[in-house]
Amino acid sequence: MEENRREYGIDLVKTLAAAGVIVTHIAASFGDVYGIPQWFQTQLWASLARTCVPLFLLCTGALLLPPERPLTLRKLWGRSLPRLVLAMYFWAMFYLVYDLATAGRLSAAALWQGMKEVLLLKQEFHLYYLHMALLVYALLPLTRLLTAPGRETELRYALALWAALGIVFPTVKHFWPFTLLDGVPMQWMLNMTWAASGYCLLGYVLHRRPLRPAAAWGLLAGGLALTYFGTWGLSDAAGKTVLHLQSGMTVGPALMAAGAFCLCLRVRRPRRGAWLVTDLGRASFCIYLVHVPFYRAVLPVLHAIWAPRLVTIPAATLAVLVPSFLVWLVLRRVPWVRRWLI
Repeated sequence: MEENRREYGIDLVKTLAAAGVIVTHIAASFGDVYGIPQWFQTQLWASLARTCVPLFLLCTGALLLPPERPLTLRKLWGRSLPRLVLAMYFWAMFYLVYDLATAGRLSAAALWQGMKEVLLLKQEFHLYYLHMALLVYALLPLTRLLTAPGRETELRYALALWAALGIVFPTVKHFWPFTLLDGVPMQWMLNMTWAASGYCLLGYVLHRRPLRPAAAWGLLAGGLALTYFGTWGLSDAAGKTVLHLQSGMTVGPALMAAGAFCLCLRVRRPRRGAWLVTDLGRASFCIYLVHVPFYRAVLPVLHAIWAPRLVTIPAATLAVLVPSFLVWLVLRRVPWVRRWLI
């Protein structure tokens, strides 16, 4: 019954987003010098994977912003936000102990110092998404005002303002004449954490009115071309890798994410095998949380093998995705873990 209530397209988006997180980390681990053949293959995967955070945020907006879905402050502050906070601190402590143990530095003093840092939000880097999600959730009562009936004009205005200050501005700030800006005008730009709520609004709009396939494919192809060839051009000019255009809050990844999101929404649930995407969608948050030890275990093998990155990066991604999914299959059987931590 639960599988039938879930939306296949949303689960497909979540699956791609979870895989994209792994691809991003694997691609970043190479640190190739610009110009060698492997660099071009790695950056192709890296460019595609930069849609991972936008895709997660688009799903959040599609699921939580519809006005017909009730959301009270009591539910938000009594259930949703505490769940995020508890998961954040639990997994931050897990990675603190894991990092200290694998480095051979696990001691009472190191653990005490690490605990203080965790409490002050100095945590495992990839948990930044949870820090961002806390603000996104806290803003839901306000962003939902824009999706209420009769607010179409205000919603379009908010999206235009977000696109200009949260996506376009962070993209062009590295280019002349915007490099000449200083002082207060630079503060007009939305930082990544605040701009995340704009992706939620876009997810709501695209979920209600998905783009036609031709338009969605155009956004995906155009965004990939801008991200990949833009990264290539900037790196060639600088003589080193320049990744400005691979930020999730820039034009290329935004276009790719919008296109991929709409294409996934139009995929019909297959008669067979739909359970796998459904379960991967349900497991996507857990996969994001637990994949790091598996990713680190795969890296030595990956770096010792010479093969085209077009093949090794997706193969390594699968090698990390599978055990992360298996962890979810185990953890979901513990009710309080399933409810609060994954």
